[in-house]
Amino acid sequence: MGSAADTSDPAASAIRRNRWIFGVGTLGRDMVYTLSAFYLVIYLTDVLNVPDSTMWAVTVVVLVIRILDAILDPIVGALVDSTRSRWGQFRPWLALGGLVSGVFTVLLFTDTQLTGTSFVVVFALVNLLWGIAWSSHDIAYWGMLPALSLKPADRESLASTAKAFANVGQFAVVAAVPPIVSAISGREGGTPAAWQTVAIVASILMIVFMWVTILFVRERTDVDLDGQRTGLRELGRAIFRNDQLLWTATAFLLFMLGYGTTGAFGFYFFKYAYGDEKIFPVFALCVGVGQIAGLISFPWFARRWSRGTLYGWATGLICVVYVAFALAPMNIVILGIVAFLLFFLAAFIMLLMLVFQADTIEYGQWKLGQRNGAVTFALQPFINKVSAAMNTAIVSATVIVAGINSAQTAADVTPAGLWILKIAMLIIPAVFVALGYAVWRWKFIIDEALHARVVAELAGRGDLHAKPPAA
Repeated sequence: MGSAADTSDPAASAIRRNRWIFGVGTLGRDMVYTLSAFYLVIYLTDVLNVPDSTMWAVTVVVLVIRILDAILDPIVGALVDSTRSRWGQFRPWLALGGLVSGVFTVLLFTDTQLTGTSFVVVFALVNLLWGIAWSSHDIAYWGMLPALSLKPADRESLASTAKAFANVGQFAVVAAVPPIVSAISGREGGTPAAWQTVAIVASILMIVFMWVTILFVRERTDVDLDGQRTGLRELGRAIFRNDQLLWTATAFLLFMLGYGTTGAFGFYFFKYAYGDEKIFPVFALCVGVGQIAGLISFPWFARRWSRGTLYGWATGLICVVYVAFALAPMNIVILGIVAFLLFFLAAFIMLLMLVFQADTIEYGQWKLGQRNGAVTFALQPFINKVSAAMNTAIVSATVIVAGINSAQTAADVTPAGLWILKIAMLIIPAVFVALGYAVWRWKFIIDEALHARVVAELAGRGDLHAKPPAA
């Protein structure tokens, strides 16, 4: 198998250039996503001081809205696959979707001064529109990845770089937002106006970095790696008859339920269990360094061990680290080391899932006779939204049941409440991660050898035909 530097590959000379240009496009996107996924509940409970009765309603409504929104994602993916324009298949969705989702991100962090039912209705509507807008560019972004190369090694390289940029954006927000909003507002936790300012800045950065990818990334032109026009009937076939796509999506969803829940509890853990939320950015830095180190080092490990071996070891060690985290003393050095290890290993699984998902595109084309790249990657925002909805529901319910939402300081939370927090943050996620590996181990069959055979057979029967010249 050739490397990214193999000059016999018509696309090889562009791979290294595309790695950075494609990767930087998700830097701001993950700032925005993280702002919503990690801090929206905190904004509601600790900044707007939404009462328990309204928070229960918000929790239920957001769960329903997110699942409804996620169900629409494959339809958005079909629209992306069916797009034919002078700017290509993906770029129009990146440009328009980025702009619109930026607007709705700002609205999510805008204090409408509404209360009760009116607040819940408006909040739900903005959430739904934000999710649809987000999907349009998220599906297009990750759907572009398989169109840049057919080689698994190239895809691993592209994916690892993109995920590294994503994590820089993610953990910049996780670590920097609390002190920034406090500095802007002059008070601990910030004011609604300070949070709105952060949302505006993050949205602008998302649009700027995304335009770097829109303008400068180069797709393969020697073979046709675009998705095909997809109606509702073809949409159903592309998803439900591609068994490997469904099993990969199931495993990824279970992993994200665990991974996302742990991250979403971070601020609450340090405010109410550790007793000092000012330490949270230090912890977040350990998390970010661990995950970026995992992404950067993944190609080295992937050259020495198979994907299945890496996934198995990463899952087993993550479960051990989760238990260690639950039993660890409240010492930032120990917690920082545990966090580094946990998210270092999580980075491996996130990359593996991305590559597994990309490989199911050729598998689906081989099995069903139609290439559906965007539809396949529509399951990624579907997974992210369903898991984020469940993460939000778990966090919201836990902070209410544990007495955290009504607490002012760590001293107001009982020992039983703290154990409820730890179980929801650490033990339940470990179970989800282990279940994800079990599903993959029992049902996923696409290894490196099978993917190579699938690509060879597609080429042999002319399904990877040359593109016609541009008009």
